[in-house]
Amino acid sequence: MTFAIEIEKKHVQKSERVKSLEIHPTEPWVLVSLYTGTVQIWNYQSQTVEKNYQVSESPVRSAKFIAREKSIVVGSDDHFIRVYNYTTDEKTKEFKAHGDYIRSLAVHPTLPYVLSCSDDMMIKLWDWEKDWACAQIFKGHNHYVMQVAFNPKENQTFTSVSLDCTMKMWNLSSSDPILELEAHSKGINCVDFLTRNDKQYLITGSDDHTAKVWDLQNQTCVQILEGHMNNISALAMHPELPALFTGSEDGTFRVWDATNYSLLTTQISELGRIWAIEFASLEGSHMLIIGCDEGMIIGKIVCSETPEED
Repeated sequence: MTFAIEIEKKHVQKSERVKSLEIHPTEPWVLVSLYTGTVQIWNYQSQTVEKNYQVSESPVRSAKFIAREKSIVVGSDDHFIRVYNYTTDEKTKEFKAHGDYIRSLAVHPTLPYVLSCSDDMMIKLWDWEKDWACAQIFKGHNHYVMQVAFNPKENQTFTSVSLDCTMKMWNLSSSDPILELEAHSKGINCVDFLTRNDKQYLITGSDDHTAKVWDLQNQTCVQILEGHMNNISALAMHPELPALFTGSEDGTFRVWDATNYSLLTTQISELGRIWAIEFASLEGSHMLIIGCDEGMIIGKIVCSETPEED
């Protein structure tokens, strides 16, 4: 059997440039950060904005739910991290976290930790149970650090990617990397984990217009995904389907079969460059949410299996 996928466009939500998206684990909400400095909680069931936070005059490049604290944490170009309680809408914390733009945040799945990374080339670990004290600083990149992500299989470790063309793996207890790969010929913008047959891989997306799949155990590139005509600015592995999504500044997103890395479909965003990709479930359907220059596209993922030809 071969795997096929189609995207049925359901809704277009026009807005300012979307820089990040995140789905709430239990509510029908997507957290949207905008280049204008605003963060919104958008209900993808009712297709309405439920909450609106004017965070900063500067772009907000990353916003995450801390669902167990009923909070959101936001990092912006003014170097500050801010925390809001989404039940009361109260701003509960505000502090200068970095010396330059904050590119990405990651929330630990069980411990009271948030990672942040910045154009100041540093990654920092914050402990919200200790009033957001800085618990560790991770140094080693020599250009902007574009994204951080916790390892879902071993959450004492995380990965980072940078415009210095490297991907690094770190342990929370050490300020030095435990693994470093010269992964691309140009800067790396995005990263995600892929588990297949109990083996773990990393996917990196780069300004060299390619995404690469890395065997972490052997530290080798097992696949190069080619075809985008500009920088790969977002990528995401679907949590349930064997599908890998890449988004680009060429204004398209591509869907790849995560079992053999064949291209399943290419679609034009119609809202400009793509900056973020997220997934949701609605009434038993798999939903795709794409963040672009001019807003969001919400689509339904339709899967089918077809017999292979002899």
